[in-house]
Amino acid sequence: MSDCLSSYTPRGALTPNRPLADLTWLRVGGPADWLFQPADEDDLAAFLKGLPKEVPVFPMGVGSNLIVRDGGIRAVVIRLGRGFNGIEVQGETVIAGAAALDAHVARRAAQAGRDLTFLRTIPGAIGGAVRMNAGCYGSYVADHLIEARAITREGERVTLTPKDLNFAYRQSDLPEGWVLTGATFRAEAGDPEALEAHMADQLAKRDATQPTKDRTAGSTFRNPAGFSSTGRADDAHELKAWKVIDDAGMRGARIGGAQMSEKHSNFLINTGDATAADLENLGEEVRKKVVQSSGISLEWEIMRVGEFEA
Repeated sequence: MSDCLSSYTPRGALTPNRPLADLTWLRVGGPADWLFQPADEDDLAAFLKGLPKEVPVFPMGVGSNLIVRDGGIRAVVIRLGRGFNGIEVQGETVIAGAAALDAHVARRAAQAGRDLTFLRTIPGAIGGAVRMNAGCYGSYVADHLIEARAITREGERVTLTPKDLNFAYRQSDLPEGWVLTGATFRAEAGDPEALEAHMADQLAKRDATQPTKDRTAGSTFRNPAGFSSTGRADDAHELKAWKVIDDAGMRGARIGGAQMSEKHSNFLINTGDATAADLENLGEEVRKKVVQSSGISLEWEIMRVGEFEA
């Protein structure tokens, strides 16, 4: 890619050959050909409009659900920052920028007496939550989203409805190269103190059952049952990812610096010196063992992008 990447000179930061490991929760991965951090929506739209059609674009959130392979990414990686992290509560709606952290949105909504508490324990930011139809405890983004805003690969502003996004379990139909910039949610009324207490309870449960102090990327595989944990006492475990991983004897399994957590076997951990290849190879070994054990083919929930190291 040339230095004259776009016919438009952006106001935001455009960095060539930028290592990405420090921008992901797992702390692995090679460089992006370019990293673009737009100043605001106008900057992003103009940059994409001026970018040659053949140049691939990869929108990246806070890297909470991502393995960047060791060879890096042959694309312009777009990472949204301060110009995209606003949160507003207007009546029963909550409007959030794509870079606003899920936990911050849940807390701001609760302070205003609005219930988006399901977002409190979901790692990452709103853009990724919409893209992946994030959810837990039986609630999903699809249940609350009114509309999402995005910039297309051609630099056009669009508004997307839940129908446009065609939500399913851990997925949506966001077109390739489109960058989500914000979302509007409908949130039921609730007592702020009760909502805060509910979120504190959720956090305590999460910390008791998940390796929150380790380098992870959240759940590694989607639940074969096709839905998230409800958190209720009658929750069934037979088709949970952690259960089939346990049944395959892969709790605590290791390759290099990568390990399946002893605390929660559906969490892939960088114990300190893992490469992206260690992590992905361990995940694939888990998938193979689960097929042998139960006949179930686990689907990755963590996104894996980029090229393998030569």
